Amino acid sequence: MKKIYTIPLSKIVEDQHFEVVVRPDCYEETLIDTPEVNRPGLALAGFYEVFEEDRIQLIGKAETRYLNSLEPSTKRLMLQKLVEAKPVAILYTTGLPIDDVVIERARMQQVPILRTQNKTSPVMAALISYLNTHLAPRITRHGGLVEVYGEGLLLLGDSGIGKSETAIELVKRGHRLIADDAVEIKRVSDRTLVGAAPEIIRHYVEMRGIGIVDVRRLFGMGAVKETERVDLVIQLENWVEGKMYDRMGMDEETINILGIEIPSITVPVRPGRNLAIILEIAAMNNRLKRMGYNTAEEFNKKLMRQMGIEE
Repeated sequence: MKKIYTIPLSKIVEDQHFEVVVRPDCYEETLIDTPEVNRPGLALAGFYEVFEEDRIQLIGKAETRYLNSLEPSTKRLMLQKLVEAKPVAILYTTGLPIDDVVIERARMQQVPILRTQNKTSPVMAALISYLNTHLAPRITRHGGLVEVYGEGLLLLGDSGIGKSETAIELVKRGHRLIADDAVEIKRVSDRTLVGAAPEIIRHYVEMRGIGIVDVRRLFGMGAVKETERVDLVIQLENWVEGKMYDRMGMDEETINILGIEIPSITVPVRPGRNLAIILEIAAMNNRLKRMGYNTAEEFNKKLMRQMGIEE
C-alpha cells in the first residue's frame, strides 16, 4: 500500500508567511496530504461534482471579479456553498478583502481562511513546488551524498568501504557534504530525486577511530548543503582480482530509485587509489554526458575509423 505523507497546515502558513484570518479550533491538527491546489472557478459557478475539498482553494482577482459581477444575494449564496463544502483551507491572494459572509461561515464550519499579499500565479507555483517537495514519496538509503562540481553523487557501498573518508576528502577539496551514513531521498518530480540528511545527523560525519565530526564547524558553512539533486550513483566495492571492470565507459548502467533510473558506476576500492580524484572525474564526466558529449563513444568512433583506414 502506498504510504501517504502529510504536512501540517500551520507549517505551510509559517513557511509561506500567510496571514491567518480565521483560525478554527482544529487549525493545529489540520493536515495537507496532496501537492495540488485549486482555483474554485467552477465551484463559485455552482458546479461541485468534481470538487476536491482536500486541496487548498485559491481566490484571486479573477474569482473576485466574477463574484462582484453577480447579484449580491447570488454572490452570498456562492460563497456560502464554497465554505460549506469544507475545503481544507481557503487562501485569498493579492491582499484581497474577504467578505463578511466568508468569515462568518468559516467560523461556523471550522474552515481556515488565509491571506497573502502576493499575486495568485506566483503563489500557486511556489505552493505547488513547496508541497511537491514536502509530500514527495521517499526512501532512506545507507550511504552518503556529496555535491561535486554541481553534481549530486550518491555514495553506496558496504559499511567500512570508505564512504565517509572519501566525503571528507572531497570537502577538503572544496566540495560540499549533504549527508553521511543515511540519505533521505525524495522523488520530487517524474525525473528528479533530491537527497538530504536526517535532521539529527545533518552536517555530521562518523569517522572510525575519531568519532563524530561536525563538518559545518570544522570547515565552515560553505562545506555543507541542505539538499541536492541525485545525478549519479557511485557503487563502491572492494577490488576483486580477476573481475572484469569497465575500462572504456561504454556500458551505461543505471539504478532504479523510486521508479527513476539514475546513472550508476561501480568504482573498485583498493589501497593506493585516490577516490576523491576519481569521483571528481566521474562528476565532470557525468555532466559532459548530460550536455550531450560522451567521451567513450567519441573515442570508439575514432578507433573504428582508424581500424577502417588500416584495413
